[in-house]
Amino acid sequence: MRGDPELTVLRLGHRPGRDERMSTHVGLTARALGADRVVFAGKAEGPKETVTDITDRFGGPFDVEVSDSYRPLMEEFDGRVVHLTMYGLPVQEVEEEIRSTHRSGPLLVVVGAEKVPFDVYEAADHNVAVTNQPHSEVASLAVFLDRLHEGRELDREWVDADRRVIPEERGKRVEGTDER
Repeated sequence: MRGDPELTVLRLGHRPGRDERMSTHVGLTARALGADRVVFAGKAEGPKETVTDITDRFGGPFDVEVSDSYRPLMEEFDGRVVHLTMYGLPVQEVEEEIRSTHRSGPLLVVVGAEKVPFDVYEAADHNVAVTNQPHSEVASLAVFLDRLHEGRELDREWVDADRRVIPEERGKRVEGTDER
């Protein structure tokens, strides 16, 4: 988010054909809830295309990348690494420490798909659980980002949007930005 150090979401283990929708939702959630970019590790051209299209239409800034491997990003990342896993420490016990760390430097948030390799657990500075029960990585990412930003991401201003959603109690309304 503007004014904060970089926040990157890394989607591990995208499986083409199986994870298209889930990976897309990881990217859309990252964008909507305050990340600066998402990196899909695997052959994720479909999710990349969808998230890029949404960013083009509804505004940014937000970057989308695809990488053959997660390892170079994790090894070369100049900041703290948070791995979201149901096996980690409860988010409510570590969120303030992570928030404080993020105020002074970049943060990489890792979310898995298939079984996460053990080296990810070892490389992470924080293994964090939103709950220690089975759940969706999209839900985990959403809860984590909201706690990290303390709700500030919900009032974010979007630039270079072609359209915007007009909040209504009932119904759906989307206007072009030139209709103001």
